[in-house]
Amino acid sequence: MLEIRDLSKSFGTLKAVDRVSFQVRPGEIYGLLGPNGAGKTTTLSCVCGLLRPDAGHILLEEIALADAPIAFKRRIGVVPQEAAIYGDLSARENLHFWGGMAGLRGAELRERTAAVLERVGLAERAREPVRKFSGGMKRRLNLAAGIVHRPDLLLLDEPTAGVDPQARAYMFEIVERLAGRGRAILYTTHYMEEAQRLCRRIAIIDHGRILAMGTLAELIHGIKAKRDLVIEAEGLTREKMAGTAAKLGGVPWTIDDGVGHMNIAETDHRLLDALHAAEEAGIRPTAIRIHEPNLETVFLELTGRALRD
Repeated sequence: MLEIRDLSKSFGTLKAVDRVSFQVRPGEIYGLLGPNGAGKTTTLSCVCGLLRPDAGHILLEEIALADAPIAFKRRIGVVPQEAAIYGDLSARENLHFWGGMAGLRGAELRERTAAVLERVGLAERAREPVRKFSGGMKRRLNLAAGIVHRPDLLLLDEPTAGVDPQARAYMFEIVERLAGRGRAILYTTHYMEEAQRLCRRIAIIDHGRILAMGTLAELIHGIKAKRDLVIEAEGLTREKMAGTAAKLGGVPWTIDDGVGHMNIAETDHRLLDALHAAEEAGIRPTAIRIHEPNLETVFLELTGRALRD
């Protein structure tokens, strides 16, 4: 549905987006994961036409943004970080305005407004001024403004920033239903858990460049990090950890705040093996467990820092 080829955008000497390429398929939630300042919003701003890229191509099916900007923009919906809604207008009036900007008129506009207000759970508050809404309600209305015209492609720029867990979960359900109906969704976030829950494929972006992309399984498979075998025990010493690691074949190990960690390959050692090795080394574990690599592991290895650094 959406194809980005070698997209670049600079602001003076700052290269905000550096030769970014990816595709988003119909019915897919594609995650663009990275810290603040990584280039996520700049990428979306180029895709929706707010910024002119320095280089690259942006296509929606066979429509190139550069060649047919109006036709391109009519098929996309945008949900920006900052709520693009008017506090003095009601929820219904906001959607009438944004639906009209997208080309809806008359009965179709009224029907779509009513349907979208129902979908985001605001039908009973449709006549109220938006300034009276909670932060979560404003976020839902912001999402409604982006989908009122039934876009083929939806661009979501950190749509849950600043909302409470209940409102976040509600928005997740809405986004998942939209994808289930065939919408292509490009979803930017700096929350690991959002990307893991919502996105079938993820691109990790930092300093304007995509460092890796793929499914979560593909991303984990592509890094060197291994499973983390964690041992907790009273009086845990370096000697005992070294002995345990040796009995497991000389695996790498560390002690952090009195807790032992050993890096083991995906196919190596079950918990029972580790327990026996620890006991033979003189350790009586109070807890022993294995942590599988996750998206945070991938990001840390690729960038050398935690996502929120």
